[in-house]
Amino acid sequence: MPEILFFTLVAAVAIISGIMVVAMRNPINSALSLIMTFFCIATLYVMLDAPFMAAIQVIVYAGAIMVLIVFVIMLLNMRTETSKNYVHGVLVSCIVAVLTLFVISGFLSKSPLTGSRGTMTPEMVTKLGHTELIGKAMFTDFLLPFEITSILLLVAIVGSVILAKRKL
Repeated sequence: MPEILFFTLVAAVAIISGIMVVAMRNPINSALSLIMTFFCIATLYVMLDAPFMAAIQVIVYAGAIMVLIVFVIMLLNMRTETSKNYVHGVLVSCIVAVLTLFVISGFLSKSPLTGSRGTMTPEMVTKLGHTELIGKAMFTDFLLPFEITSILLLVAIVGSVILAKRKL
């Protein structure tokens, strides 16, 4: 029973902070809400007995990526501008998000992948360890997406520096 209450609390905080990411007008406040969402997701990983994924969530996303986002926001010196269309944009995006959630839920409930099991057994994971299995999968089966992600991050950094230099 305490686990269910803790899960409910963490899930509620994650959902509220996720909504605040989109609803905040100030980009720094939005970034801080995103950090809170990342920490809640890391807590859920710990509850799922995946400590490596929780550590990576905190170190990579809440640490490195959010520092990068905050520095880009500060480097570009983004000003928040209020407009009359802001409320309408939020309303339309909320409606689109809810409709997308229902469509995805419908696809997942009818999907043959629901309830399927992988090749790893809990005994194998306990014997080899989370880190070794994730490392083998990431650097063998998923090496190309890993490298593409690193290139995209590099392009984002270079692009933000070019945009900042143009404004100076």
